[in-house]
Amino acid sequence: MTEIPKIRVVAAVVVRADGKILCARRGNAKNPCVAWKWEFPGGKIDAGETAAAALARELLEEMDFPVIVGEKITTVCHSYPNCEIEMDAFFCVPANADAQFVLREHVEARWLAASELSALDWAAADLPIVKKLSA
Repeated sequence: MTEIPKIRVVAAVVVRADGKILCARRGNAKNPCVAWKWEFPGGKIDAGETAAAALARELLEEMDFPVIVGEKITTVCHSYPNCEIEMDAFFCVPANADAQFVLREHVEARWLAASELSALDWAAADLPIVKKLSA
């Protein structure tokens, strides 16, 4: 029996000055469970890297978007059919007010109020964060 890989990842809840939150939609992903789903951007934590450093690096790599990583919101553990993830979610703010991003890993992005988040079709692992932010 093959052991399901366990992956440590991070997610950014990027909040603009107007209170809107960055939501990103994946395209046809390697993991079909998250294909075309919405998520908070982020990615894998490399060996020897802190969660905050990984998050800042991932947003630069995936979106060319510099952010300041703030307080941790929650940790989500979720089992997909092909992997188990442990995801730390952090509040972030754009590093500068006029910062723009480039979609390299996503097909769409939106800035939404917390009350609007539940309208999107989220990846399962991101749902507990959406619920926490919407409460």
